[in-house]
This record gives sequence, structure tokens and C-alpha cells, in this order.
Amino acid sequence: MSIKPIVAYGDPVLKKKASPIDKDHQGLQQIIADMWDTMYNAEGVGLAAPQIGESIRLFVIDANPFAGEDPVLDGFKKVFINAEITEEKGKEWLFNEGCLSFPELREDLQRKPEITIRYQDENFNRHEETYKGIAARIIQHEYDHIEGKLMVDHISPLKKTLLRKKLSNISRGLVSVNYPMKFPLRGGKR
Repeated sequence: MSIKPIVAYGDPVLKKKASPIDKDHQGLQQIIADMWDTMYNAEGVGLAAPQIGESIRLFVIDANPFAGEDPVLDGFKKVFINAEITEEKGKEWLFNEGCLSFPELREDLQRKPEITIRYQDENFNRHEETYKGIAARIIQHEYDHIEGKLMVDHISPLKKTLLRKKLSNISRGLVSVNYPMKFPLRGGKR
């Protein structure tokens, strides 16, 4: 088991558009295994490679914790490589989201309820699938990470201003967290 520190808000890797990879990417299977371990240790339902400091187009999702709300999510566990959302449709809906890179912060965000996504799995098989509801939302959240977009980029400038102190505290490591993190303005791990 190899748990990596999760990169906190403020680290430049989170704002960078991630690079595509191929099946010969060095250590890819170990990175995927580490991401699962890291995500489960932090009790998350998704994790993108930039969140562990790897600027590559890779994210993992296990939406099983939401199976009580949506039976479709029972057993929904996937690896997404080189993903591209090709369509988002429907009337935006509000849902309260959190992010492992933003401990102690949850916000109501608007997202489209249905997406179509092209991606490769861990064996580099190609897929094109459509998802709705919570599955679509989790995918959109993780997809944002490989595009260099963060959950706070979805909130109004006024709301972001009101959160400035909280965001600064996250970057400085002045938050209570029960998983390893790397804080950009603290210069170390916790």
C-alpha cells in the first residue's frame, strides 16, 4: 500500500492542464494503484493524478458510497485515462461538493446533469459512454482537475472573495485533515 500526500489548494500543479499519456508511461500501473490507496485512505470517491502531483490525464472514481442514493452507482469503479468530455447537456442542477485538495470546504456548485465522455481504461481500451446524475457530477469534478480547473472556479467572484481567508488557510496547512497532504505555503507535508 502506497499512500501519497494529496496536494492542497494553491499548488501550481492543480491549475495546469494535464498532459496525455500512452500505455508506456513509466510506472503507470503503480501510479494507478497508489491513487486508489490514496483515495480510499482519504475517504474520497474520486482522485485525479494532479492531486498527487502528477500532471497527467488520469483520474479514478469509485462512486459506491453513493449507491444508496442511486443504485446505478453500486459497483461503479473506473479508471479514466486521456478523458475528453464531448458533450454536456440538460438544465444545470445544484449539488454540494467537496474536494480532497480543499479540506474543510464544501460548496454548492451548478453542473449539467448529463455528459458524454471518451476515455481509455487502465488497459488502454477506448470507451465512449454517457453518464447522468451523480456519476456525471463526479466525473465532471475529476475531469476539471485534469483541465486545470478547480471547484472554486465554479463559484462567483464575490463568494470566492468571502472564502479568501479559508482558502489561504488551506494553502498554509491551517486545517484539520486526517490524511497526508502537501501544503504549498507551508513547505512540507502533514
